[in-house]
Order: sequence, then C-alpha cells, then structure tokens
Amino acid sequence: MAPARPLPSQPHRTAGAVVILAGIACAGCGGIGRNDNAAGVALYQQGNYLGAVNHFQHALARQPGNPDCFYNLGATYHQQAKVFGRAADMQTAEQYYHLCLARNPDHEACQRALAVLMVEENRRDDAVAQLRAWSQRRPYDPDPHVELARLAQERGDLRQAEQELNAALAVAPNDARALVALAALREAGGDRSQALATYAQALAVNPSQPIVAAKVASLQQPQPPPGPPPAGAPFALPPPPGNALASPPGPFGTVAR
Repeated sequence: MAPARPLPSQPHRTAGAVVILAGIACAGCGGIGRNDNAAGVALYQQGNYLGAVNHFQHALARQPGNPDCFYNLGATYHQQAKVFGRAADMQTAEQYYHLCLARNPDHEACQRALAVLMVEENRRDDAVAQLRAWSQRRPYDPDPHVELARLAQERGDLRQAEQELNAALAVAPNDARALVALAALREAGGDRSQALATYAQALAVNPSQPIVAAKVASLQQPQPPPGPPPAGAPFALPPPPGNALASPPGPFGTVAR
C-alpha cells in the first residue's frame, strides 16, 4: 500500500512570499485507506475535527506506523486545541507529531508543525533546539534555516535571521522561499535596492509568484521624498517570511519552490 502524499497548498498569512505550510496527507493511500484520508480531510475543512480524527484513525489502522497518518492526527488535534482551548488536545497533538518524526525524522510538515506548537506553548528554546537538530541532520537542506530565521525575526533578532537565510542560500542558492524571506528582511530594513534585486532573483527562479512580481513592480517605482513620520508611530516589522510560527499549522500545504 503506497504512502500518503501531501495535497496542494492552502495559503496562510505571508509577507507576500512563498507559502510554507504544514500539509495534511491524503492522496496515494490506495483503496479504503485513501478514502478514509480523503473523508478526514473533507471533515477537517468543515471544522468537524472529531469526525476527521475518526477517519484518520481508521486509515492508521490499515497502515500501522504510517508517519503521514500520525501527522494528520497531530495536525487535527493541534487545530482542535486552538479552536477549543483544550490543553489536553495540545498534548495529544505533540505526541502524534513525535510518533510521526520517530518514523520519519525528515517529515518537513511535521518538523514545522512541532516548532509551531512549541512556540505557542512558550517553549521557544525547545523549538530552536529541534530545528537545529533537523538542520544538523540535513546540512544540505535550506528549510531548517528558513524556519530558524523566522524564529529569530519574531524575537526581533534581524541579524540572526539574515544569517540563517544566508546559510539556507549557501546550500541552495536558488531556493525561492529563502530568497523571498531575505528580500522581505532587506525591505523592512529600508534597503530597497537590495530587496528589489533579491525579489527579482526569486522571481527568476520561480516566475509563478504574482505577489513577488507585484513587489518587484512596486520597488521599481520612483520613491517619493520621505516625509516626517506620524507622531508616535512605532517601527513595525512586516509579517514573517512564510506562515507565522505563532499560527497553528494548517492543512494541505506543500513547499512552493
């Protein structure tokens, strides 16, 4: 019986960048298992989390130990914990995430989702340690560095965020997600020329990014003379480059390159 594969992505809040989302796995299970996963996804979308859990449990019974089934259950309990505020559901979600990663330590959606959960529980150090371990195990993979950059940006350490994104690009110079995240940081810091160059590079790698194309067009326009800022206006960082780690993982996501 073939393992599950992630469904296409569903957008989260982004910085006008590439979407990085956790993904409930559905397709490719085959036969009744596939039907259970598809039914679970549909119920999740409707907000019927109990029904989704029941179908994902049936799928797991037919595919014992399947990491995608564990991930589906974890993501559903995670969302349920956010909606209903039940701490026990958050604990159950974490248990399923760990079961997933015990069987597939490089399950990208689960790595991200577990980091999200830890941040939501004010365990930022645990989230950093988990992502560092992922990065050390996969030194050729830019994704852990992008996630670490987001954590650094959220705590206001933009220098560390830029270092993580440069580390991502050192191993994958054409990673569109890292390029867009770096461009967003440069734009937030007021470096329009470097931001434009980096957005343009990301667009050359993947032209199917309309929001990035709009960024390029906007930054190419002449900049009006700066005026005085409104009285008392604080400096505000843009949204994180990708889905905010403070948000719960959503379903149906893949990494858009």
